[in-house]
Amino acid sequence: MITNLQDTVTLNNGVKMPGFGLGVYKAENSETVNAVKAALQHGYRLIDTASYYKNEEGVGQGIKESGIPREEIFVTSKVWNDQQGYENTLKAFDESLRKLDLDYLDLYLIHWPVTGKFKDTYRALEKLYEDGKIRAIGVSNFQVYHLEDLLKDCEVKPIINQVEYHPHLTQSEVKAFCEQENIQMEAWSPLKKGRLLDVPVIVEIAEKYGKTPAQVILRWDVQNNVITIPKSVKEERIVQNADIFDFSLTEEEMKRIDDLNMDDRSGPNPDDY
Repeated sequence: MITNLQDTVTLNNGVKMPGFGLGVYKAENSETVNAVKAALQHGYRLIDTASYYKNEEGVGQGIKESGIPREEIFVTSKVWNDQQGYENTLKAFDESLRKLDLDYLDLYLIHWPVTGKFKDTYRALEKLYEDGKIRAIGVSNFQVYHLEDLLKDCEVKPIINQVEYHPHLTQSEVKAFCEQENIQMEAWSPLKKGRLLDVPVIVEIAEKYGKTPAQVILRWDVQNNVITIPKSVKEERIVQNADIFDFSLTEEEMKRIDDLNMDDRSGPNPDDY
């Protein structure tokens, strides 16, 4: 379990990835520049974007303006559904790298498991990995059966599975499978787009520790050894989200939050792809 904002998780290929970062889902480029710059200047070292978010240029500019050396920053992007397939993915990667204005990516993910395409897409990721253009490769929104299918044929085991994960969607089967296969789980939408902030159990625990409900949820992620990337474009919120390393939830509190699970998604269902 990570103990501070710069702390890292060692992935299955030996690469160290920060255990907490900034997501920039669909933020405007101008907002993204300022959010990335603020996050990096306040100690964040993990930035998560995607071609679908249309703000890779903003991420790249924010990195440059932050003054933080590139090698200290862990940058993730993802290949979108209409870019999938072997050749298309190689092109999509080059386009993402150009927009980010970077020489390499730390992590590149398949955004969704598009039926009939994700295996060819993953072969392209393996090629980019072997060519040294990406330090780690993985997937996003893969269910257990997608992972099992991929593992039958892949040469490089996925390093990450980034999924929707929060107290209303604890993904216990996916999490158990990833732990068994040494695939690191990562949470998107950890706060369920703000819909968990008035849940009585979470509010009660937050009051006990003098923390916000959001901080309690993000602490729950960290204690579950799930990398998490809450989105914000406000500097104050970016700082507040990361202020979770000065308290710990008890086993009982962790279980009370686990028990809020409703298998309820705020985003699409991966089974529909």
